[in-house]
Amino acid sequence: MGVAGCGKSTVGSALARRLGVPFVDADALHPAANVAHMSAGVPLTDADRAPWLAAVAAHVAAAPAGVVVACSALRRRYRDTLRAGAPGTVFVHLTGTRELLAARLGARLDHFMPPTLLDSQLATLDPLADDEPGWALDVAWPPDDLAAAAADRLRAAV
Repeated sequence: MGVAGCGKSTVGSALARRLGVPFVDADALHPAANVAHMSAGVPLTDADRAPWLAAVAAHVAAAPAGVVVACSALRRRYRDTLRAGAPGTVFVHLTGTRELLAARLGARLDHFMPPTLLDSQLATLDPLADDEPGWALDVAWPPDDLAAAAADRLRAAV
């Protein structure tokens, strides 16, 4: 989980390989209207996100052997929705400075999310709380190191 540019897809796919489970990029589950909004620089509303979060939870619940999903899950209530639909969900919150995230977004050419939405995402973000299953990792680390750390923590938690 985390804001745009934090490396959810890169770290998530590496983590899935380490764990031997499928990887799903939750961006692929957005309805076309959501993608159009974001492509135009319009932040999503909670009503826009509701069917998307339900689809993400359904994907997780349908994978009894486990799955890694790259999903922003910015607000606590969004994570609560995901956990309600897929109990046992654990979050890896990828964090970084605004400057690092903005630089990454500025260099990205293959994504519908424009860099102009970073500030709205940072304003929306509820960091992972102490009572939520998971932990935060700093994206200043290389992606493979992040995936290894996440895999080690997940294995230790089981």
